[in-house]
Amino acid sequence: MSVLPLLAVIGGVLVAMLVVMLAGWFTQRAANDGGWTDVFWTYGTGVTCAVAALVPFAGMSHPTWRQVVIAALVLIWSLRLGTYIVLRVRRGPQDARYVDLKSEWGERFQGRMFGLLLIQAPFTALLSASILVAARTPDPAVRIVDAVGVLILFGSILGETLADRQMAAFKADKSNKGKVCDQGLWAWSRHPNYLFEFTLWLAYPAIAFDLARPITWLSLIAPAVMFCILRYGTGVPPLEAAMVKSKGDAYRRYQARVSPFLPRPPRDTKDAAA
Repeated sequence: MSVLPLLAVIGGVLVAMLVVMLAGWFTQRAANDGGWTDVFWTYGTGVTCAVAALVPFAGMSHPTWRQVVIAALVLIWSLRLGTYIVLRVRRGPQDARYVDLKSEWGERFQGRMFGLLLIQAPFTALLSASILVAARTPDPAVRIVDAVGVLILFGSILGETLADRQMAAFKADKSNKGKVCDQGLWAWSRHPNYLFEFTLWLAYPAIAFDLARPITWLSLIAPAVMFCILRYGTGVPPLEAAMVKSKGDAYRRYQARVSPFLPRPPRDTKDAAA
């Protein structure tokens, strides 16, 4: 695989996503709801990365079967997550992260949101590198790692969907008002939905795996980027701050018992207090 054409396709993803996120900025401003940011990023990333995956590479006049499969996997992820976010934005209260940012930034909110949205375009470009390396695997045969990658992606989608449904069921029970969900997957990780979103991106390094092709190491970019964003960027930290603000000591006790991201058995209350 030539590095130059690969970089050219990644550059195309970057330009396309800058346009998508600019449209997202105007939309969230008009709707007065920062939650639309996530809608535009998810759908935009899905479409641009799927199209990029289908671009024929050197010596090919049309996409290979693997390119088509990977484009489909990207679109399935995007459609599932993007639709979930759309329904949440339209039906539920505003995302606590953006509410807190609006309070913190005050009159500078929209100016800073402009930068926050546009900076997400380069992140998508980085994610596309992993997708492209996997999609352009030259071996025409179906390999075990192809099946492993597909299983990782669908397993992660199922896990994330289960986590979302467990949270929805918890909130629907009026007796849980004011409480913190610590049931099911939420007893093992404070953010199982983010955890599965991270593991989903391991599908592309799995499919790309080939020790004879050094470029396949680039496929690790996506899971590394997603881990940093979700664990230390716009995922866990702002949501944790919002939850402490709304739930107080109940959430602090939850923090003491349950792992913030990677799963582990919940700690005993006495151990947590020690």
